[in-house]
Amino acid sequence: MDKLKADSNNYPTRIAKSSLHLLRWTATWLATTAFAGLGPGLIWDYATLPTILAILVNLGIGFRMILQIKRYVQALDELGQKIFLNAASITLGVGLVCGISYTLLASQKLISFQPEIGHLNSLMALTFVAANYAGARKYR
Repeated sequence: MDKLKADSNNYPTRIAKSSLHLLRWTATWLATTAFAGLGPGLIWDYATLPTILAILVNLGIGFRMILQIKRYVQALDELGQKIFLNAASITLGVGLVCGISYTLLASQKLISFQPEIGHLNSLMALTFVAANYAGARKYR
């Protein structure tokens, strides 16, 4: 964060730079997720060592993305942090409640398909975007 402040004292510029860094780490994480998920079947014929290495790289990039999220939030002003925190808490709650209900539906054989983590990820992403948008509109 200090480097961002040293580069510019202009808040919009700092946030734009921080957002760009976050976008890069998120895109890199998504790419390594796709690589770890598709690589075994398409590239290395389910060999164990490359699969483990791809997952470890994905995990490392994921932790760097988490650190960048932390830096992004620290770069926000108090209102931005409040909006982000509210959106994150709503997302956590929706993910927890809906995720558990989803697995209960499957374990009781009330749905005919196997639950996929991608469904929960999509729900949480949409929830975060909607809650963040609603928070920004509320304080506009």
